[in-house]
Amino acid sequence: MTIKTFALGGDLTINRLGFGAMRLVADSVDGPPRDPGTGIAVLRRAVELGVNHIDTAGFYRRGAVQANELIRRALSPYRDDLVIASKVGPLPTPDGVLSGHARPDQLRSLVEADLRSLGLDWLDLVYLRADGMTEPAGGSIAERFAVLAELREQGLIRHLGVSNVNAAQLAEAQEIAPVAAVQNRYADDVGLLAECEDAGIAYVPYFPLGGGVSPLDAERLSAIAARLGATAVQVHLASLLAISPSLLAIPGTGSLDHLEENVAANDLSLDDGEADPVTPSR
Repeated sequence: MTIKTFALGGDLTINRLGFGAMRLVADSVDGPPRDPGTGIAVLRRAVELGVNHIDTAGFYRRGAVQANELIRRALSPYRDDLVIASKVGPLPTPDGVLSGHARPDQLRSLVEADLRSLGLDWLDLVYLRADGMTEPAGGSIAERFAVLAELREQGLIRHLGVSNVNAAQLAEAQEIAPVAAVQNRYADDVGLLAECEDAGIAYVPYFPLGGGVSPLDAERLSAIAARLGATAVQVHLASLLAISPSLLAIPGTGSLDHLEENVAANDLSLDDGEADPVTPSR
């Protein structure tokens, strides 16, 4: 049986099937903004369905539609068990197009902006999103991560994470402060996932459904889905959750129907052979 919860940072119990907020603002990186009312409805329904881990970022925005603002409007005042994670590092244009990375002296203002837009006094989890938009670019993250560690000491952040990193960068961060979560694209990242599992660190793959970048193994997924009376997407999510008890899935959507489909994957029971890792290919 797949364990359905995870103790983030050792003290925040969350459901392993969460929600990624990026697609609340637009369906694609160059698509038009979504209707804010639909995004608010999706968020409220997600919480009704048991989601208590929402992954967002201040740069998730398209024009006047911003994910953090939608989360605050939909869910504030927040339930005590709701965990909100954010990411800082990339610098967006006003329309949400990423155009660079923040210097260490810019990170505090990004965290404070997230606090204001979400209406929070502290953030449960903040990732430092390292350089590189597809694969980890390497290089030191120590100076920037140290800034977030200081904000943690000041009570603005509860737990720290790193995103788009390699094993050396994770080790570098751990020398500075405890790392509660790693958010990477899960492709040829098995070694880092195993390291996270051994250390009690959450591993959170972004683009868990391919993100329009990596195709899913439709033939294999469809065959399993037919046996279970499920969809290929649901089988893929269930397979992700079966890879490791430390893996958290955060599928995102701006559709109520897709939300219902994604969350229902939490109830699928796969046979041993079917639970082999089913991941997007490059």
